[in-house]
Amino acid sequence: MDNPDQRQTYPLSAGYQPNPHASPHGTFYFLQVVLSVAFIVATLFTAWTPAGLLPNALAEKISQALTSISITPSPAFPTQTPRPQPRIGVVSGHWGNDSGAVCSDNLTEADVNLGIASKVKEILAIQGYVVDILKEFDPKLQGYQALALISIHADSCDYINDLATGFKVAAAQANPHPDRTTRLVACLTDRYQRDTGLQIHDSITPDMSSYHAFDEISVDTTAAIIEVGFLNLDRQILTQGQDSIAKGITDGILCFLNNESVSSQVVP
Repeated sequence: MDNPDQRQTYPLSAGYQPNPHASPHGTFYFLQVVLSVAFIVATLFTAWTPAGLLPNALAEKISQALTSISITPSPAFPTQTPRPQPRIGVVSGHWGNDSGAVCSDNLTEADVNLGIASKVKEILAIQGYVVDILKEFDPKLQGYQALALISIHADSCDYINDLATGFKVAAAQANPHPDRTTRLVACLTDRYQRDTGLQIHDSITPDMSSYHAFDEISVDTTAAIIEVGFLNLDRQILTQGQDSIAKGITDGILCFLNNESVSSQVVP
């Protein structure tokens, strides 16, 4: 056996002397520590040093540097485009043009129509609709776009006979969406009769079926005209019961818009 004291040893490398106190961390680690400490000291120094003790340029540069480090811009999200509110048009018959029918005590059809139209607007506004009250020959009617358009009129003040009572509803004779107009007429007829108690009068005149606004509005706007009653025999409800008149019209419009059921007895 060899003598242990005579065994040859091999150094790891020339001139290498292991250091028992060497740190396990590398140079990059110490660089990070130094930079972090420097940043903290700069922050505290800037915060605690009165502005007058720092040169203006140096103070401004330090402030800008800290701001660029500490502030992270929030991502910009596109804002949502608000949806347009549903719109309904109401033509107040004869308003802005003439008085319409005139009674012996100077009650005018135009005044009655406007009172009803205003109440219709109030009810529909509560339901969240934008309502335009339009004049008889309103320039806005040209190409007017809405979910529906209703023109409100009333019949003669003169006594004709005992059958001259009740209401009428009509739509355009020719239109690109007959299914819509048929349903609007059916809804108006059903709900108006129910809310007012008035009966349907079967005398639809050419002035109704060929109403001028039908040719002026957008082809996508479903429209109808209603004669709410006769200013002679139906005068009381037309002047003192306008709340029920307006409710009958608005219920008819909502029936159409909400696709509600209609009585099978209604024949538009």
